[in-house]
Amino acid sequence: MIKKLLFICLFLNTINSFSQDLVNYTPIELKRNRDVFQIVNNTKKETTLFISDKQKVKALVLNEKMQIIDSISAERPNIKLYDNMIGYNTNKMNARLYWSSNDYKQIFSQLYNFQTRKIVIHQYTLPFKDEIHLQKFSSEDKFYILTVIKKSNLFKLHIFDQGGKYETRIIDLSNSRFYKSNYTKTNLYGIFAENLLPFESPFSLQNIISENPTSITDGAKKRKCYFSNNQLIITLDANVDYTQLITIDLKNFTATEKVIGKPIILIIPRTDLNSNSFYFDHKLYQIKSSSDSFFFTIKDLDGNNLKEFHVDAGSPIDFKNSEIYQEGGDFGGKRILETSSQFIRKINSLNSGISCYHLGENTLITLGGVSAQKNTGAEVVAFSAFGLVGGIALATIYYYNPTMDSFNSYNNRKVVKIESLFDKDNNHVKTELKPLAFDKIRTFFDDITDVSSQTLFKMDSNYYLGYYDNTTKEYIIRKFAD
Repeated sequence: MIKKLLFICLFLNTINSFSQDLVNYTPIELKRNRDVFQIVNNTKKETTLFISDKQKVKALVLNEKMQIIDSISAERPNIKLYDNMIGYNTNKMNARLYWSSNDYKQIFSQLYNFQTRKIVIHQYTLPFKDEIHLQKFSSEDKFYILTVIKKSNLFKLHIFDQGGKYETRIIDLSNSRFYKSNYTKTNLYGIFAENLLPFESPFSLQNIISENPTSITDGAKKRKCYFSNNQLIITLDANVDYTQLITIDLKNFTATEKVIGKPIILIIPRTDLNSNSFYFDHKLYQIKSSSDSFFFTIKDLDGNNLKEFHVDAGSPIDFKNSEIYQEGGDFGGKRILETSSQFIRKINSLNSGISCYHLGENTLITLGGVSAQKNTGAEVVAFSAFGLVGGIALATIYYYNPTMDSFNSYNNRKVVKIESLFDKDNNHVKTELKPLAFDKIRTFFDDITDVSSQTLFKMDSNYYLGYYDNTTKEYIIRKFAD
């Protein structure tokens, strides 16, 4: 018993020691309405960090050691009109930051020119007509806003290039067929209009950054997208029997569509089934369950099975590398579930999901389910919504950061999950899993509370956590590694 206690203490101290890697602290006094946002350039090993309040925006250029090598300040755009920092693109040595109104119709850009020390601004009024905003994406070359046109099979892309030029493109999916979760025929607009509450609202589209750990909360969304510089992948899983996959080519602005079936479970009513998918490394990972049966499959994008696992209530889960974890729920805290039947029954009653993450040359896969968030009657300010798109992050009043959101997405939820490790040939790797950077960050925040304007981003293999210490009036950056 004493040996076990000593091991646990050493283990926790090891995690804590990783958490204490302070790399930068910058004295700065921020007023209300704080935001934070960054652009990461992995090629140049530089990060441009934008820190703002209701009056000003300060841009800090950091080298790979997170040391400040340049800075420039600007006035914050009209806070009554432009609520959020939403994206970026870059122009040579300079960064263009985009702000928007809540309805995305008004866009304000600031080009931070570090050579001339000037700020060049542009304002845009987007010709939104009968369209609904779905998501936004950033790259070095372009910033995109994706919408769907009402009662149609058309996506619309609003595109801003490096020079600030604005254009629109239509993506036509009129040759594709769309069905709601109950097999009712609809159009593309109808797929996004479908109400999946209480877990997922109409016109939601979860942005997944595959290079970072994704929580089961995000992996459980039925409408997900995966962005790269050249293409946008959208997966639709409202129907339990198939995944509809849409690939948009961002060079020629064309789209292809595929329907990839899920394992067959013969049961009536169909509402007793649960399923989902996750796109990763040009493969589609799918799960499907009933109350006593569970399938996990890995497929290529032509729908061919590369690997399939089936578990029933009486068989072990041979491909897991972890215990069966449960967090939250009626009993609160964390507990270990003992049997496969408990895992299958619980995830089938929750919103099932998958997430995948590179761990060296292998893939760490999390399988499980999550409940809708309990209504606590108050907004959680510290980590309620974060966003990272190719190295960008938004913060505080309203911002979307999939990395930070994944980090803290289990608040006020019940979560059941297992973790599994697979090699590049889809074979299960039997090994003990070590704590990830996210685990170390959670441990760190057990002891620190009076902070705001948090953001989390990745450079090379390291994660950097930024936050404003409300007591010391400093913006602090710490480094974490898997």
